[in-house]
Amino acid sequence: MADSFLDLHNIPQDHRSGYVALVGKPNVGKSTLLNALLGHKLSIVTPKAQTTRHRVLGIFSDEAMQIIFLDTPGIIRPRYKLQEAMMHAVSGAVADADLLVFLADARQDSPDTLSLEQAGARPAILAVNKIDLIQQEEALPLVEQYLALRAFEAVIPISALKGYNLDALMDEIKARVPLGPPFYPKDMISEHPERFFVAEIIREKVFQQYKQEVPYSAAVNIANYEDRPDGKDLIEAEIVVERETQKGILIGKGGRALKRVGTAARKDIETFLGKPVFLKLFVKVRSDWRNRDVLLRSYGYR
Repeated sequence: MADSFLDLHNIPQDHRSGYVALVGKPNVGKSTLLNALLGHKLSIVTPKAQTTRHRVLGIFSDEAMQIIFLDTPGIIRPRYKLQEAMMHAVSGAVADADLLVFLADARQDSPDTLSLEQAGARPAILAVNKIDLIQQEEALPLVEQYLALRAFEAVIPISALKGYNLDALMDEIKARVPLGPPFYPKDMISEHPERFFVAEIIREKVFQQYKQEVPYSAAVNIANYEDRPDGKDLIEAEIVVERETQKGILIGKGGRALKRVGTAARKDIETFLGKPVFLKLFVKVRSDWRNRDVLLRSYGYR
């Protein structure tokens, strides 16, 4: 997804390019918003909090503009090294951004002060998400509380899931992206390699299929990826967990649970890649991997 040629010829003088980070607490709708703004599913989405662990880069381009969106993990107080790495990804995205889209859940009673602290003084648009779930006037006290804590470039009520008011949000973003040439070829949608998204799709299915601690204790590592022009691509992936009991739950009786994950993941991977694949899943135990720097680096979290 990163092998296109960057052609700077015929770029208009008033062309705009910039980085826009989506920030907020877990489960506020950042990944759903990224996918909706791009019209393409890049970030995995589940009802569980803390599904997003990486900074996911998605690129919107037209003739006059390029916006590099940065989806970020939900902002929390970290309890182990994996979460520290996730918050480091948030800090990096905020530092890189020309503009923040600060997401707030329209149903919450008070401002998300932890995320406000992380956002700092960066220029930001307040996007009040999930507005379809309440009457709009019910969100006014929350907006007033946010405005009492810091200035925002604009306040936009939206529903990322329903697509409500996203055109208005994009207009506000476009008006604030700085002048400059594109950073990426116009036909690119992300800089991440295909194997990154393949691993994320598999991890999404783990989140969807299992409950309690298993999804949060699981990482996905692509051990082998063979592009086969004359046949199905071969993908061998390891699902890493911390305990033998979690391995047993993942595999299930007779391997049926793991087979369900593989079947669901393979379908989405084939849709994403646009070609058939042969997917093999393995489950490995790595004790306390979420607190081990060497393993965090090998799984792409450092």
